[in-house]
Amino acid sequence: MPDAAASRFRPFEVVSKVRESATITSFRLAPLERQHWRPFEAGQFLTMRVPDRKGGHVLRNYTVSSSPREEGSYRITVKREAAPSQDVPEGLSSCWLHDEIEPGAVLEIDPPRGAFRLDAASRRPVLLLSGGVGLTPTVSMLDVLARESDRPVWFIHACDGAAVHALRDEVERLAALRPGISVHFCYRFAEDGELAAGRCHSTGFVSRATLQSLLPLDDYEVYMCGPPPFMQALYGILTGLGIGKERIAYEFFGPASLLSESGAAPMQPETPLPVTPVADADGDGLRIVLQKSGRSLAWDGRSESILAFLETKGIEPAFSCRAGVCGTCEQGLVSGEVDYFEEPLDEMPADRVLLCCTRPKSSIVLDL
Repeated sequence: MPDAAASRFRPFEVVSKVRESATITSFRLAPLERQHWRPFEAGQFLTMRVPDRKGGHVLRNYTVSSSPREEGSYRITVKREAAPSQDVPEGLSSCWLHDEIEPGAVLEIDPPRGAFRLDAASRRPVLLLSGGVGLTPTVSMLDVLARESDRPVWFIHACDGAAVHALRDEVERLAALRPGISVHFCYRFAEDGELAAGRCHSTGFVSRATLQSLLPLDDYEVYMCGPPPFMQALYGILTGLGIGKERIAYEFFGPASLLSESGAAPMQPETPLPVTPVADADGDGLRIVLQKSGRSLAWDGRSESILAFLETKGIEPAFSCRAGVCGTCEQGLVSGEVDYFEEPLDEMPADRVLLCCTRPKSSIVLDL
């Protein structure tokens, strides 16, 4: 890893390790020097340097599951990813954390970042949807909504069963802080008596009928996180119920088209332009030109990033973290200038750009 990137990481001590379920454990992290703690928004994640099996390091992202109100430390809540078969290795970082890291250990952490954040300024009702360990951002969001808002909230969580259900007591305590918060737990494999005893509220999968029975007609904002099959199923149900795609925020490391059965949106025909540097056209605003295809796209001024804008056009460059950490979305910048709204982990050369955390300053030509 380049020195510029390594210098961003700071030492944090593990001050507690709490078993939350049969497979999930929380780690409380405090900086060795207090000034290295940074505020965060509910939904954001930390990047951690994890030793690999070759004597080097890999980067792993973990959502902060604690409340933004808790200054001076972060909590991450991690599922131990055991090997599904003899031919597949165990999860490198999750097993390292679970099996080797104890209170007193020092880890290297980069400050919180990420675009999956609760819109605290909105007044719309909120639907928090999670599957398995995907509840880590939604619990943090629930804390903010319970303490700082009177917006109606539905917290819906799905997991295999009580043995792997993490942070249940915390969710119920937060829901009890004020009226207007509803909680629903769905166990895929509920044991005898759990439904009758109220340990869960439904069994099997979160279905269209489940959501219809819980949610009155309204203009919801949805925040969703979980395993890919869960995300794909719920995305289809939500859009089928009439919730606009622009109202569904999700934490998902992969192409957005994977959430839709039909895949990527069809490409719209655009007028090819020469792939020479493009000047801003009077009255036309900025343009993004793709060198390899010759497509010229008028920047909409509304998209969060160049990556998000390209996705609206049916173009899906590779990406993973959406936060300037992994470098997956790096592309050649043939001409033009961009603004970084999220500082990348590694310094970018002038002729390269990270699509996930930039917006155009001028018309640009990309090597795409």
